[in-house]
Amino acid sequence: MAILNGTKSENIIPVIQKIPQRLRNKVQEITLDLAGNMGLIAKKCFPNAVQVIDRFHVQQLATEALQEIRIKHRWQAIDDENQAIDQARKKKEAYFPEVLSNSDTIKQLLARSRYLLYKSEHKWTIEQKDRARLLFERYPDVEKAYRLSQELSWIFNTTIDKIYAFTRLAKWADKVEQAGFKSFNTVSRTINIHHKKILNYFDNKSTNASAESFNAKIKAFRSQFRGVGDINFFLFRLTKLFA
Repeated sequence: MAILNGTKSENIIPVIQKIPQRLRNKVQEITLDLAGNMGLIAKKCFPNAVQVIDRFHVQQLATEALQEIRIKHRWQAIDDENQAIDQARKKKEAYFPEVLSNSDTIKQLLARSRYLLYKSEHKWTIEQKDRARLLFERYPDVEKAYRLSQELSWIFNTTIDKIYAFTRLAKWADKVEQAGFKSFNTVSRTINIHHKKILNYFDNKSTNASAESFNAKIKAFRSQFRGVGDINFFLFRLTKLFA
């Protein structure tokens, strides 16, 4: 097993190519992210393999676009509150922020809504349902962005045939264009550019979710010790914990 520092294709390709060609030719499918270097590595090292862009990397773009809209409103709420505090001070009055029916202030509403926007509605707690209702009433653009993000997940979850997937993604792109969200337009263009590799997902529903999950565990384990001093011992610990 070789461990390489970084993901530069010029460093990784020569190492993988040490595997006999006849074995590499047996690889039929590879899941990867949207990074160009990964596509190049797959093409050079596994020429017979179908490349599949992992659905979760596509969905992550939509989730980040949604969170960007929420964060924009949060910064505006902070700025509005700061101005209100300054005005109250000039008038030598006490400042009291608006408190919503669930006891959140506007700033708290926008901050605490972060995690519920990652979830499907049916997974919300009662508290999250109440918070979502208040959030969507005050910020309808956040609700519209949430619906777009969830619809993209629905396409990946429920579509079986690649042709239907192509049609549904095209209709989703039309909705994005009509919504007018700059960040979601970027997601839509990314899907359009990489659509062939994204649509390959619907052939076998292949995903590298387990590898991503394991990678997250490694990062969390590493962060507990604020980095790695002895790589060999670190790998030994990983083997004992996760192998």
